[in-house]
Formats: sequence, C-alpha cells, structure tokens
Amino acid sequence: MAEIGLQIAEMGRQARRASTLLAKTSTALKNRALLAMADALVARTEVIVRENARDLSAARAGGLSAALIDRLTLTGTTIAGIARGIAEVAALPDPVGTVASLWRRPNGLTVGRMRIPLGVIGIIYESRPNVTADAAALCLKSGNAVILRGGSEAIHSNLAIGAILREVLRDLSLPEAAIQIVPTTDREAVTELLKLEEFIDVIIPRGGEELIRAVVRDSRIPVIKHYKGVCHVFVDAGADIPMALRICLNAKTQRPGVCNAMETLLVHEQIAPRFLPEAAKELRAAGVRLRGCERTRAILPDAEAATEADWSAEYLDLILAVRVVRDLDEAIAHIEAYGSLHTEAIVTESYERAQRFLSEVNSSTVLVNASTRFSDGYELGLGAEVGISTTKLHAFGPMGLEELTTTKFIIYGNGQVRV
Repeated sequence: MAEIGLQIAEMGRQARRASTLLAKTSTALKNRALLAMADALVARTEVIVRENARDLSAARAGGLSAALIDRLTLTGTTIAGIARGIAEVAALPDPVGTVASLWRRPNGLTVGRMRIPLGVIGIIYESRPNVTADAAALCLKSGNAVILRGGSEAIHSNLAIGAILREVLRDLSLPEAAIQIVPTTDREAVTELLKLEEFIDVIIPRGGEELIRAVVRDSRIPVIKHYKGVCHVFVDAGADIPMALRICLNAKTQRPGVCNAMETLLVHEQIAPRFLPEAAKELRAAGVRLRGCERTRAILPDAEAATEADWSAEYLDLILAVRVVRDLDEAIAHIEAYGSLHTEAIVTESYERAQRFLSEVNSSTVLVNASTRFSDGYELGLGAEVGISTTKLHAFGPMGLEELTTTKFIIYGNGQVRV
C-alpha cells in the first residue's frame, strides 16, 4: 500500500509541474496537439479495439449489465466519433487568457477578470473509456493537467488510449505528465489520489451514485459532482401527442444506461387517457417495463405498481416510472421532491407554461419540446464534456472548456496608491 501511495504522490507532483508549463502553452500548439491526437487514435484503432476486447471479455465473465457493457464498448465507429470530438475541441475558442470584463474605478484603475486554468484536475470514472479521451482533450485545451482514474472494467482500454495521447505530447515536446492514467485497479489508488490537496485542485467523479458518494466522503480536495440523473419529462395538457411520443421514446430508449435518460414520465391528467395508451404501446415495443401510480394503472392496468422508491430511482435500464399529475404545479412539485437537479423536459404547446417550467424548475438543464438526451456537452456545442455538475459551485450542468477555468483579477494603473 505504501508503494501505491508513493506512486500516486509522484503522479501528483509531475502533474503540478506539467500544469505550470501547460498554462503557458500557446493556443496554436494546444490545437496542433489535439488534432494530432485525433489522427493518432484513428490510426491506432486496431490497438484500441484489441485492448477493449480484453475489457469486454472480463466484463461479460463478471456479469456486467448490458447497459454497462454498452458504455464500455469501443468500435471503429465510436473511436472515429471520439476523434471528431477532439477535433471539435481544437476548433473551439480557447478561454485561457480571455478577459471577461473591464471596468474603470473613480481613482483611474482599470479592473478586469482574466480566465486561467484551474491547474490539476483529478477525474475518477467508471466504464466509459471515451471519457479518457474527452477529458484529456478538454483539460489540455483549457491548460489543465489531468490525472485519470478509470474503472477496473476499462483498464486496458484506458491505458491504450492514454499511451497514444501521451505519445503525441512527447512528439510535440509538451509535458507527458499533463495526461496521466492511474495504472492500477487497486482501490487504494483512489484513496491516495483523494489525499493530494497539495497537487490536485479539483476532483470530478463520473459514475454511479455509490462511487460519487464515496469520493465526496473521502476527498480532501473540492469535488464537482452529480450523484445521479433522475430525469423527468412532463407531458402537458394539449401537448402535440406525436411529438410527445417521439420525445419520450428517445429520452428513455435511445441509451437507457446514461445519466440523461428519462427515468420518470409525468403526464397531465387531461391528456393521460389519450396519451398513455399510445405511449405504453411504443415503449413496451422497445422493451420498457412501466411502473405506474394508481391513476396510471387505472388507464394501464397491466403496468406494475410504482412504490415510493421508484420516484427517486435512477434505473439506468429499460424501466420507467409513470405518474399522472393534476397540473403543472404538481409536476414541478414532484420534480422538486424527487429530482436530482440534472435534466427535466416539458412537452407543451403553451408558451406561458413553458416559460414557467424553465424559470421554476431548478435543475441544471431544462428543455422545452426536446429530449433529455440533449443534456450533453457535445450536443450543446461544448465540443465534449468532462462531466455534468449538479452542484452550483463552481459549475452547473455540462462542463466544457469554460467550466474548466476560473478567473483572476487583473488591474491596470498609472501610479495609484491606496489612501
């Protein structure tokens, strides 16, 4: 155990040194590195897929769910998509060094805020090896060094991707320690990583609620997090039923194992008798099990009975809780009581109720007439995301480049002294 502690501490020291160099690296060189990384990942697709196959074999032998295996799987198509995401990060404006605002004080001082990197970011995540590339790209572009600790189920995939990215850094004479992968699956490595407040500025966990709560409990370092994604779609009275069906089917079934998938469907009582039978038919055809309140089961008698636990459940599977509500007020009250501040959507033809939903629902992403699956950095034009925050310090919602920076005050004077 002592050996692991020493290894992780050395990674922290190297990351801190690398962050100092990276903060001074030009936008042009960072973009050159990112484009080279995108090309290198595509060129080494065969290597990545081979290493991913080792992880998939172990995952199947270990009985991982189909949803988790879906998150873990890399193919030529997904690797090409990861590469496109990195290239899109390269095309985004560099936030580092930009001045957000300037104002002049009565004494003649000009005061402003300049964006700077956070420094060293530790990311702890499960299953998805694409996070390795996405997070590394975002951290590099925003001038941050990163230490990545993926789940044991993706160790071979993550190490393969990390080695390719570090090779590009080396070829361009950038510090290799700007991107580091924790090379062991020993859980003690996470414990040691969370002690490194001297070297790491922020921890971002991505994964299940159990993982995130453990990180929050044990970390000496500030944590940006979301515990789970209990996402809702509310189908309002008078909603366009074909639109609502399309949105609900996409929100639940496109990728049920991700945090922005719909977990609870709320339906206005006026539209429920017409909407729910059609929705149930399409959802069941896609393999979804329905768990309904008493009013839902009066319309859909073969739905399972929902319990109190279902309203706060993040299934990450083809299971959907359904509740009939009196009106918008009851829908908002339900979301406030059971939601996780992640993502909520309303399907409505009413501008007034849409605006109320946007202003009164306190989640990090709120949509009108669109699927919850759009709560994603790539889909929102951030290029990629390092995670989704449901805490309001210092970011809220999908985190892209700007959320990986902070600001410092800059002041221009001409000899002023304080009296």
